[in-house]
Amino acid sequence: MTRGDKASLRLALGLGLATFVAYGLALQAPFVVCVMAVLVLCKPGPPMPLIKGAIVALVFAALVAAGVLMVPLLEHYAVAGVLLTAVVLYTVFHAGQKGSGALVTPLVLSFAMIPVAGVAEQALVPLLSVTLAAGLVVGTLVNALFSALFPDPPQAAQSVAPRAASDTTAAWIALRGTIIVMPVFVLALTNPSFYLAAVMKTAMLGQQAGETHAGAAGRELVGSTLMGAFIAMLAWLGLSLWPSLWMLVLWLMAAALWAGSAMFGVRRTRFRPSFWSNALVTALILLGPAIEDSASGKSVIEGAVMRTGLFVGVAFYATATVWVLERWRTVRELAK
Repeated sequence: MTRGDKASLRLALGLGLATFVAYGLALQAPFVVCVMAVLVLCKPGPPMPLIKGAIVALVFAALVAAGVLMVPLLEHYAVAGVLLTAVVLYTVFHAGQKGSGALVTPLVLSFAMIPVAGVAEQALVPLLSVTLAAGLVVGTLVNALFSALFPDPPQAAQSVAPRAASDTTAAWIALRGTIIVMPVFVLALTNPSFYLAAVMKTAMLGQQAGETHAGAAGRELVGSTLMGAFIAMLAWLGLSLWPSLWMLVLWLMAAALWAGSAMFGVRRTRFRPSFWSNALVTALILLGPAIEDSASGKSVIEGAVMRTGLFVGVAFYATATVWVLERWRTVRELAK
């Protein structure tokens, strides 16, 4: 097997295991476990050692659970709480551009999502922290075991290590990502139950925008959102033929294998790996709430249409933000 074949298979097996654990154990917001596992399995570079991954997951869970401290601040001093959240997100985005760790995207998701969930119900925060940590553990476990059975050449692992950005570029991209996330974060505080999935999607867009040039922003951000909706629709249609946990696992593994083959270069496409990873995450964010709507007797079609429209609107906003900020930056540089 080539390196791309192994990476695609590892992604499919990891997502299948995460789906089985999350939905089989009926964890809180089970699709979040799947999202976190995918983020770990899509990470470039060598896999995290198993012991280190378990320690990181515990520290991460404790750090995320501490997000409950933001809830009283947001409830009683909303402006200060929003500003503090913006500073935290800016710091995390900046650290990611400087190449300081693989947990940047999970941290962005968590610090944007946990306070919103806490405003809805503080009891959700420890449950969600366990859910997020479970996704990290599953992804790390699959990465470590698969890499031990089918190791990659050392030089191949080193060649994909990301390069750190300069201080100016890192600060600019961090500002861009924060501006993309914060409006939806503020909107979510008014109706946490409805906008929680949108916060996750926007956090992903904020991270994706940091890797996207202004000229390709529309195709990258909006296109990956539409592709994710298409993948979610196919998985839902397949699951409707025989609704069961095993069918859900198999359909999501098939989706991961198809997206992963393009992500890791097995199947050549016009799009970058970030396009396919975000399309797969979008599919999970759309499919998870749809399953919850079906279980609670709500209209799946109405909920799916509303979420897809919201996600596409957020993607257009992110595209416009990238374009406007890049033009402003260009004008400033020419004026010097």
